[in-house]
Amino acid sequence: MTTHGGFEPVFCTIVPPHVLDKLAQAEDSALAGPARRTLERDAFERTQRRLTTVIGATAVAAVADGKPQRTVHDARHGTDLPGHRVRGEGDKPGKDATVNRAYAGLGATFELLLKAYQRDSIDGNGLPLNATVHYDREYNNAFWNGEQMVFGDGDGEIFLDFTIPIDVIGHELVHGVTQYTANLTYFGQPGALNESVSDVFGSLIKQYTLGQTAAEADWLIGAGLLAPRVTGKALRSMKEPGTAYDDDVLGKDPQPATMDDYVRTGRDNGGVHINSGIPNHAFYLAATALGGHAWERAGLIWYDVLTGGELKQQAMFADFATLTVKAARERFGDGEELDAVSKAWEQVGVRTL
Repeated sequence: MTTHGGFEPVFCTIVPPHVLDKLAQAEDSALAGPARRTLERDAFERTQRRLTTVIGATAVAAVADGKPQRTVHDARHGTDLPGHRVRGEGDKPGKDATVNRAYAGLGATFELLLKAYQRDSIDGNGLPLNATVHYDREYNNAFWNGEQMVFGDGDGEIFLDFTIPIDVIGHELVHGVTQYTANLTYFGQPGALNESVSDVFGSLIKQYTLGQTAAEADWLIGAGLLAPRVTGKALRSMKEPGTAYDDDVLGKDPQPATMDDYVRTGRDNGGVHINSGIPNHAFYLAATALGGHAWERAGLIWYDVLTGGELKQQAMFADFATLTVKAARERFGDGEELDAVSKAWEQVGVRTL
């Protein structure tokens, strides 16, 4: 079973449903068609995830030896998973850049988890990392289905190849980390925290790979994913939620930066991709206040909360914030880390208990 101790993995995509919904309404069929097919495929995969959770999945052998076990498959524009094996651990790069980027992204995620947090793969016990590329035709998404990563090639009009941004790869894999730890419920504020944790560590994986400090990072999620015709720079901005895109087809980025603009909606599992902007912004504020490499102090505090055992599945923003304050104090004492974290949550309007 992939449910690890009774935990139920969820189907998580990088492109929010509200973006695809907007795109599906475009007058241009070249834009609307792929978006509609992507929504239909996502609905099917989401149902398959629920069925797998009920009937169980094949156990995957893991070896906790501090070394990645990566396998990349090619769906060849079909939808059968995992597809045809095209690159395994230690194999030399081939001619397919998409395969190579997926392989590298799996490795970068594994490396950050191991070197920064002493975590052996996403489950902490050497779980093999599997990915499938070239999924379906003009598929405008990437997802973690509870067992593996899957990447579409995009439609070329709005979205490009989903392996291009390394933070997208990291984001989806970190849903797996959450699955094996706090297992945050994928609805409302717990779901927004689930999404935010993936954005946080997705961004840290990019920063770690590039050797960037918090001040040097762009704090964008999915930079390089949007096609040239789109008026925008990424899917989300942790630095300035609500500014990632403002496009005549996609609309305007709806993410709030503070609780003053919290969005109450029944769509997107209660706005999990929208309200995640609030804890995202809190992390950005804490990390930039501390300076240096964000994965070292701010990232460690967030990791402590995610994996510490006190974060409940139904945790609200205030619960998570309170635990970060506690974690900052326990790890670093009453110093600048505690001050930075406390002020960050205060700035976004989340009260600590």
